[in-house]
Amino acid sequence: MPPMANPELSIPDGLVIRPFRGVRFAIADPAAMTSPPYDLIGEIGIRDLLAAHPNNVVRLILPGADRHRYSEARQTLRAWLSSGVLVTDEVPGIYVYEQSGPGVLQRGLIGEVGLATPERGTILPHEDVMPGPVADRLALMRSTEANLEPIFLLYEGGDGTATRLVDEVATTRTPLVETVTGDGLGHRLWAVTDPAEIAAVAADLRPRQALIADGHHRYATYRALQAEHHAAEPRDAADGPSPWDFGLALLVDSGSYPPDLQAIHRVVPGLPLDEALARAKGAWQAHEHADLAEGLAALRKSAGPAFLLAAGGPAHLLTDPDPDQVGHAMPAGRSDRWRALSTSILAEFLLPKVWGMRDDEHSVRVVHHDPEAAVRLAQDCGGTAVLMNPLAVDDVLAVAARGERVPRKSTSFGPKPRTGLLMRLLTP
Repeated sequence: MPPMANPELSIPDGLVIRPFRGVRFAIADPAAMTSPPYDLIGEIGIRDLLAAHPNNVVRLILPGADRHRYSEARQTLRAWLSSGVLVTDEVPGIYVYEQSGPGVLQRGLIGEVGLATPERGTILPHEDVMPGPVADRLALMRSTEANLEPIFLLYEGGDGTATRLVDEVATTRTPLVETVTGDGLGHRLWAVTDPAEIAAVAADLRPRQALIADGHHRYATYRALQAEHHAAEPRDAADGPSPWDFGLALLVDSGSYPPDLQAIHRVVPGLPLDEALARAKGAWQAHEHADLAEGLAALRKSAGPAFLLAAGGPAHLLTDPDPDQVGHAMPAGRSDRWRALSTSILAEFLLPKVWGMRDDEHSVRVVHHDPEAAVRLAQDCGGTAVLMNPLAVDDVLAVAARGERVPRKSTSFGPKPRTGLLMRLLTP
């Protein structure tokens, strides 16, 4: 993890966005070259993406057979740049990015965003990070010297210049890129290169505050790389900021384009459903449902903390935990709002106190959004799927504003930016 404060690091005076020379695939329809974010791709997904196109970006973000051959990613990136598979835009710009589909419309700006410590209240994390994923992304970015996929930031834009420009560009100008990916979402990208427009957007964003919606591990990696480079090459204030003082980010005005917040489910390998249920009955009320669909319907109607346990066949809804047991499990110094989060109760009570394990990447596996996929995984590993409702956006914002972090893998904001549409080089 990067240091929380370092006087040698450049400190932006607000939410700073800069233009950059975007790196893109040199093809009219790049859909087959793109992928979901790195942490949403499993082994089958990698094979499918490579089958779609040999130059799929997954070769950069999850390189090699073991996904960790970082020097191979560096070599591939350089080869694609030199051969013309990838091209670098000649004029620096900030980019308007639109995602659209049935029930989906999100627009935002992609640019270089100045890195700031959480204490400054400019870019707020809301989730804890784990050392393993940070080390993985650090090794990849260190080797490639590139930001291969943007993080996702939310801000309140009101009727500001940035919001107005995003909508004006998306409705009146010809896109640089236009494609539809296999999930049915349309993606369009425009480059804004006019210095006056860029300056107006930068001035509008500077006093605002952003929440990290997706990309906590990559943001921690940005800051770790920043600290490394300042330690290796100390800079004078007159030198100005370096490329390592910025990171690639998509900024979306959450007022104009409210995010879709979905749940991240857990799978506990090696914990059979009957054993999980038996241990839970001393602290929870358990309700059996005939199948997964019936259980999920009951879960959605649950007002308080609730978890649906499943592994195929009947599903079991846990509700109404013993308040005394929950209260004793919660760490001191946490706000009432934090203590009431379902993911806090999962991480501090259900997993460690009831089942005797921590909610970490070694003991517990996560599945984004898809309860059926979580149940299939539970069946494959002889374990139990722990399904939950998504957190409320207001709860996440309130917790982050207090400087607190929700437990790891608590939220999945969407729609997430598609990886491979736009990348950023840190060195020429």
